[in-house]
Amino acid sequence: MDKKYEALLLKNQLCFPLYLCAKEIQRRYAPFLDEINLTYTQYVVMMYFWENGSSNVKAIGKTLLLDPSTLTPLLKKLETKGYITRTRSKDDERNLVVSLTESGEALRDKAVDIPCKMGRCLDLTEEEAAALYKILYKVLQNIEKE
Repeated sequence: MDKKYEALLLKNQLCFPLYLCAKEIQRRYAPFLDEINLTYTQYVVMMYFWENGSSNVKAIGKTLLLDPSTLTPLLKKLETKGYITRTRSKDDERNLVVSLTESGEALRDKAVDIPCKMGRCLDLTEEEAAALYKILYKVLQNIEKE
């Protein structure tokens, strides 16, 4: 192969194994999430609420790096399932406040074992998992700087 094209080889791409890992991890989550009737993205949003409680749409989107066109239908679906409520702020009607319902809070008990189950699928030591987490967040921070 011509040296000028070596950078285009899959084996030389960091993005390719990242893509494959993300895809395969989401695939591994699917059976666990099917049990609680959530998609992976819905699960991530629910984890946000279990950690933060009520929030506005802008803060949710900023934390999860989801744009409104992705987040709005996702929140509507979670509301239809009875896990959250969406109400207009009394102070500013343009601001939508999203809160957990009792059903959404109860769902946490059904989801509590999922991280442990996924940990067994990944088969990383605590140190390896911590190092990978640190590196991935460094990549995200560097991308956000641009």
